[in-house]
Amino acid sequence: MRLLIHIALLLAGIWTMLPGAARAADFVLLSDLAPGIVQSMRYATPVNFTGARVPGYKTGTCILTRPTAEALAAVQEQLETQGLGLVVFDCYRPERAVAAFVDWSRKPGIDDDPAKQFFAPTVPARRLFAQGYIATRSGHSRGHTVDLGLIKLGATPPLPTTLPAGNCTSPQDAADGLLDMGSSFDCLDRKSWFGAKGVTETQARNRETLRAAMIAAGFSPYDKEWWHYSYPPGDSGSGFDFPVDPAALPARD
Repeated sequence: MRLLIHIALLLAGIWTMLPGAARAADFVLLSDLAPGIVQSMRYATPVNFTGARVPGYKTGTCILTRPTAEALAAVQEQLETQGLGLVVFDCYRPERAVAAFVDWSRKPGIDDDPAKQFFAPTVPARRLFAQGYIATRSGHSRGHTVDLGLIKLGATPPLPTTLPAGNCTSPQDAADGLLDMGSSFDCLDRKSWFGAKGVTETQARNRETLRAAMIAAGFSPYDKEWWHYSYPPGDSGSGFDFPVDPAALPARD
């Protein structure tokens, strides 16, 4: 199974290197279209479920297809009327990063790793794929999927440098301006499901505010992750593997 996964990812990477293939999508920097959206790209840091900077994240820059970035800019504009804004945690994700997640899940003793225990406290690493928390192919690699949350307008939450106390299901610290969603970003647990039990009225309202704004702009939610949205729904195109780096944006025809 592992060999078949790597062969599939290799073929996807080869496709992106064929003449014209890397120019199939119009990728842009989110900051060029929506500079007011805060970027807190967690896979460019070691504070994520793998416990290390993820391969392919050369910088912590949000890259998306142009239609996706334009739709996010519209969401930001609408939320600003409510005194709120968006913070993005992950945007375009190289295929090599997806492959790294597969390798991570198969490391001996990974379930005892502190980062895994924080972000996935109840589900064994090898079960995260079957339960729909991690995918062997991702819409992020096509540039139309984004992970994000809500902040108070004008807040600039710093990138975390260490794992917080407890685990990802613990209440978030709102002092940095992040709205409490009942679990942290990338909390691979039932508490991250939309409509999960054990979520307070305020946390549920915050999730609904984000969901309503994103759906109104044409995004499709994912019920097992309150932070995960795709635009447009149903895109089944091929993925890309250029690094997360402004200098690496594919040229267009």
